[in-house]
Amino acid sequence: MTDCGCAKARQDLEEYLRNEMCKTEHSDIREHLEHCASCAEEALVATTLTEVVSRACKETAPEELRDQVLARLRAVQATVH
Repeated sequence: MTDCGCAKARQDLEEYLRNEMCKTEHSDIREHLEHCASCAEEALVATTLTEVVSRACKETAPEELRDQVLARLRAVQATVH
């Protein structure tokens, strides 16, 4: 029984999505994803998840909330010491 390339594509999917592999391997996986709906769907999920996490990491709390949290932390630290 031969593998149609799914095992290799899924094993290397993260490196492929981060563009961290040689051109030949990248081309092989890209071609596999073009012909395999299951692996292409997995790649889409991984890409979407990565984008959502990346956007979430760029968000910051409003300055007022940040100041309130820091003030509360200082108050707690003052009572502990």
